Amino acid sequence: MTVPDITRLARVLTDPGRAAMLQALMDGQSYPATDLARIAHVTPQTASSHLRRLLDAELVTMEPWGRHRYYRIANERVASMLESFAVAAPGRAPRNVVESEQTKALRHARTCYDHLAGRLGVAVTDALEKRKYLAAVEDRDYDVTPHGAKFFARFGIDVDDLPRRRAVARRCLDWSERRPHLAGALASSFTSMCFERGWIARMRRSRAIVLTPAGKRAFARELDVELT
Repeated sequence: MTVPDITRLARVLTDPGRAAMLQALMDGQSYPATDLARIAHVTPQTASSHLRRLLDAELVTMEPWGRHRYYRIANERVASMLESFAVAAPGRAPRNVVESEQTKALRHARTCYDHLAGRLGVAVTDALEKRKYLAAVEDRDYDVTPHGAKFFARFGIDVDDLPRRRAVARRCLDWSERRPHLAGALASSFTSMCFERGWIARMRRSRAIVLTPAGKRAFARELDVELT
């Protein structure tokens, strides 16, 4: 029998370099160690040490690819924990103009692991609830209504075929909006569809995403979501 070792987890998370790596990995993508070293502003040797600690704590996974090793957030549970920390963490002012612009972009629209977050993610979730495509059933879950199933089916998403190893539709508290956005297998499939259709695009070296002209038209047409 084991008990949760909170102090071990806390020691891993309190290092600024490791925290920076985890924040970067929250976009749900895989990164080589060299990129994570640059993001954390540490040497490759220090980055390797940090990544070993994160692997030991089961916060990230590693997959070899040729001569490189690629790292990513271990699972949705870890991503949800990190987002919760961001909600509870005290705020600080941006250090410079670049960081200020990056923060504005993240607040506007970003990925939280593999689903939409920020103003865009919350606005989409609000619209899905308003149109009765989603119905809140428990503290952290949604039911997909029959109308909702038909809506998502129009975009090639079969709710009944979504993987059941994770919640289908879950509420995730957004750290910047302080309101829920949609998470879970449904949110992941919907976000993938938005990327595939060119409604959203990734910003280079950032979790922030850009709402494309086609996306602006689509979100306005399908969900009455219009962001300035």
